[in-house]
This record gives sequence, structure tokens and C-alpha cells, in this order.
Amino acid sequence: MTHIIAMTGATGFAGRHVVSELLARGHRLRALVRNPQTAGLPPEVDVVTGDLANRDALTRLLSGASAVIHLAGALTALDREGYFRVNEQGTLALADAAQTTNVRRFVHISSLAAREPQLSGYAASKRAGEDVVGPRMAALNAILIRPPAVYGPGDRGTLPLIKELTRPVAAIPAPAHARFSLIHGRDLARLIARAVESDLQGLHEVSDGKPGGYGWADLIRTASAFRGSPIRPLFLPRAVPAAVATVAEGLSRLTGKPGMVNRGKIAELYHPDWVAREGGLSLPDPTAFDTGFAETVTWYRKAGWLPQGRGTDTRTASSRTFQ
Repeated sequence: MTHIIAMTGATGFAGRHVVSELLARGHRLRALVRNPQTAGLPPEVDVVTGDLANRDALTRLLSGASAVIHLAGALTALDREGYFRVNEQGTLALADAAQTTNVRRFVHISSLAAREPQLSGYAASKRAGEDVVGPRMAALNAILIRPPAVYGPGDRGTLPLIKELTRPVAAIPAPAHARFSLIHGRDLARLIARAVESDLQGLHEVSDGKPGGYGWADLIRTASAFRGSPIRPLFLPRAVPAAVATVAEGLSRLTGKPGMVNRGKIAELYHPDWVAREGGLSLPDPTAFDTGFAETVTWYRKAGWLPQGRGTDTRTASSRTFQ
């Protein structure tokens, strides 16, 4: 008998990588989507129309499923309540439905931001989502996964940073001494697939496995080597992006459309320690950042997201295809 794996967030950047990975492993998938017409998922994926606030849709999503991967979340919101409505209350609704339908495995994808809930509404809401699942760890056979910054072909979230790292002078909204972990989207998908297929429980911070994470000097060195000429970092005083964020929040309130730039995001960017604490979930062959950076920049340029410039991904075309 073939088992069904249910998913939320399948249409996002990480979600699409997870879909490709699980289909390649022979799993049957069922995904919760808001609009099937624009979802763009492979035809092998069964689609359930709805969102995390729709209890009937959650029941349809989970009925007969052996596992659920919870990837959906609010990355932006107009206010603190908007983050909590999705990241906490949506997780609660899914966890309740998973118990009601007797799903045997719950894989909850949180964020490394949840480690510092005082920094932003997003970070606090992601911790609140973890707090929903934590007390039900045994009942749900659950695992909590905290990824760091996820990058790779097709990702718009890290596009501004990658863009800066292709310029002669890179304007960086972060402290010069900060350290952080990274993970390629394809590798995160592989880790999630491993989590689905195992019974490992608990909270796990994941990354590409680089001990001690990265400093900005590491990224500048990689980007300079790819470009073929030195890149000079310009570390912006926090007051500069904070002022921009204040204006951006005002515009968001006027338009009713949340944006990625807000004061909470700036607080996250200027936190000095986003290094993942390695646990029991890892890969033996993660993508090194120099390889992932070259692949990502090459894809961005081919897609027209970045202008053409110096640097070339010398791997074969098939190896850099984005699924």
C-alpha cells in the first residue's frame, strides 16, 4: 500500500523543492493550496483547495494520510496579530486535525528566528507555533525543524542579498561581526524527506553543516572569487535600514499589503548570532556555499532576475536545473 504524505506550503520556494524530492522518492503527495489554478504543482500531486483557517479543508487534506509536512507560514504581515493568526493558530488547527484523523507523523518546519522570539512578531509567532507542537510531540510523533536562511535558484527571499554580492561594493544591512548558518533549498528538502521517513522526534536546528557557520568575510570571499574581482563590503549603520523600514511599514498600512521590509526584520538582520546548533538531523554531502552561490547567481541571470555580469557557473546545464 502506498502512503500519502500531506503538505502545507507546497507552492513556496522550499515547498517546491520538497515536492520534487518526495516525488523522486516515490511518495504520493496531497497539498493544501489557496488557488489550484495558479499553484503550478506537478500533475501527480493531489490538490485540496483551502487554507489553514478552513477546518473542512484540513480534514480533507489529512484523511488517509500517513504524515503531514507543515511548511506554510506567514513571512510578512501588517501587524503582530497577522503573524500569529497563521503561524500559531494555523499550526494549532493543523495539529488538531492531525490528531483527529490519526496522522502518524507530523513534520513541523519552523525557523531559526524562533530561537529569538523577542526580536520580531514573526520570530515570536514561529516560537508560538513550536509551542503548539511541543507538548504533543509524542502524540503526533512530531519533529520540529528550524532552518537558517534558505537560498537557491528560484528563491526571492535571498535575492536582494545575492544581488549585493554580485556588485563591486556590497551594501550589507547587518553587523560586520555577525555569524550565521545557511542551507540550500535542495538540501533542506532532502532533510525534510529524511524526517518524514524516520521517527526522530524533538527540536532540530539544521544547516549545511559548516562548523561555526559563516561570517561576512566568507561570503565576500566566495562572491569575489566567482566575480573574478574583489568585492568591498559596506556595512550599513542600523539606523539607515531602520528608517527605510519605518517608511515601508507606513506604506504597507496605506496599501493594505505587507512587505518584507519592517522594523522586526531589521532587528533580525542585526542580531549577531544565527548559527545553527547541530543536532541529530544532517546530510553527509551538503551543498557547499561556493557551489550553491554560483548555481544561484547563474539561475537568477538566466531567469532575468539579475543582470548579466562577471562570473560563470561551470557545472553542466543539467546539474543546475531548478525543479
